[in-house]
Amino acid sequence: MNLQKFLTEYGEHVPGYDVTVINEREARAAAGILFMLGMIVIFVGIGYNHIIVARVYLAFLFIDFTARVISPNYSPSLLLGKFSVRNQKPEYAGGLQKRFAWALGWFISLPMMWWFVLHWDITFYKVMVCVLCLTLMFLEAAFSICVGCMIYKAITGENPQHCPGGVCEVQLREPIQMFNPIQKVIALVTITALTVGLYLFLAKTESKTFFGEFLHEAVLTKVQLQKEQDEAYEREMAKEFGEDEEDF
Repeated sequence: MNLQKFLTEYGEHVPGYDVTVINEREARAAAGILFMLGMIVIFVGIGYNHIIVARVYLAFLFIDFTARVISPNYSPSLLLGKFSVRNQKPEYAGGLQKRFAWALGWFISLPMMWWFVLHWDITFYKVMVCVLCLTLMFLEAAFSICVGCMIYKAITGENPQHCPGGVCEVQLREPIQMFNPIQKVIALVTITALTVGLYLFLAKTESKTFFGEFLHEAVLTKVQLQKEQDEAYEREMAKEFGEDEEDF
């Protein structure tokens, strides 16, 4: 293998493009597939308490990102994405920045192989690494936002060519992309309501599963947790002594 070619070219040569490119539609489809599988793993893990599905998924994720970094032609998820959008017109993006983004994904998946696949040891912060990975997939699949491409641009100090959605090119927003004052208020209220609602649900709702209890404790401070434990202890004492009094 030509090392220089491996480092400077990634993807396919397409007429009209002076750099090698990948089909962004395939990449987004693959990200959507991986995100969907990740959410299924979470639901199965919570509902059935089976950690094996998480281990299999994370091992697959590591293998998939390893294949992506080497070549997009042999990544299982990219091949599934290619099949899914085979009848859609390709949308090309520069290959090198996409490889850099997927290399970051590989580095994120590497510790997860040790934490969860080879040696199951779950903690809040380790779970947050998984959440970060799923979030990056969601951003790419839903909004065509490639965070790794943005980091690539910041590190190299140059505008990469053919970024997804043309975000690397300097451009002015079209009128349809602008927010009027009412739209800004609606968007801000929606984001605030979703954030507060999620926090209240995790903080105030009684947990039914281990994972739910895990998230519940994660959003509370030590003072709140201690107060909650004291209240639970008081309820137990009241219940116990109440039963004793009824016996007399």
